[in-house]
Amino acid sequence: MKPLFGISIAACALLGPVLAQAQPAYPSRPVTIVVTLAAGATNDIVARTLAQKLTELTKQPFVVENRTGGNGTIGAGHVARAAPDGYTLLLGNTSTLAIHPTLFRKLDYDPVNGFAPISILAESPSVMVVNPSVPARTLKEFIAYAKAHPKGVAYGSPGSGSPFHLSGELFNSQAGTTMLHVPYRGNAPAITDLIGGQIQVMFDNTPNVLPLIRSGKLRALAATSRERIPQLPDVPTLAEEGFPRAESTSFFALVAPRGTPQQVIELLSEKTREAMRDPGIQKRLEELGAVSVGTTPQETKRYLDAEVKKWGEVVKASGATAD
Repeated sequence: MKPLFGISIAACALLGPVLAQAQPAYPSRPVTIVVTLAAGATNDIVARTLAQKLTELTKQPFVVENRTGGNGTIGAGHVARAAPDGYTLLLGNTSTLAIHPTLFRKLDYDPVNGFAPISILAESPSVMVVNPSVPARTLKEFIAYAKAHPKGVAYGSPGSGSPFHLSGELFNSQAGTTMLHVPYRGNAPAITDLIGGQIQVMFDNTPNVLPLIRSGKLRALAATSRERIPQLPDVPTLAEEGFPRAESTSFFALVAPRGTPQQVIELLSEKTREAMRDPGIQKRLEELGAVSVGTTPQETKRYLDAEVKKWGEVVKASGATAD
């Protein structure tokens, strides 16, 4: 039989290894890490810290691109639809990867199956804080106060469907309280009203409220993490107070578009885990109130699956939705 295009099957077999060797090693050009929040946000700082270290480890530039809007859906959707070649990655978080699958009625991408997990980068514990006028110095006293004033205790958040809104709903369901949710357009106005006494309680990341706790403008009642927050060693966790299922630690994760070659995913995960073990990065994260993690792709998938299930149940119970 005459070979097609003048090339025999044997010749193709011989050319295979040559063609494979001709493929440039990954990464051979700049890699973009998309962040769904504005420059200066915690997500952005985590991404830039990681990008700098990955640049050192791979000898290729890792650059951060901020694609904001749509409660994170614009940036996440951009990455989900990008070429699955490892050159466009997403710095995802609790909202984009765990809450959005249930919160949004309709998305033009799949937040669960549209990404290939690479690594959980870090976890950021939050703290439950109250205005000092609240007559409760312990969580037990606060719960008793909240139950004695049904719908009379209000908690604020940066918006409906945000992790801190759902942390409050999760606490309500576990503690049997009926705190009223008050959504704000961002974190700053919520904290302002908390200090002013217009609302009584909030769940927030440690760095946002730590100076206010130390100055006495706010009182910390409990940490929502598995372990006590190093900067607040005297503040017990919700688990220590009898509410282990109320844990609500936020996370940061690195993911790629679905279909990205597994060898690229494995290399990125390996280099990312190496980066997260770096003492300089660990110190920077600690300054942000976060804890370095670093997981394999398989561990990352199990982690994300568990978070989607957990927050999906909270979203449904809260009735929160987004278009």
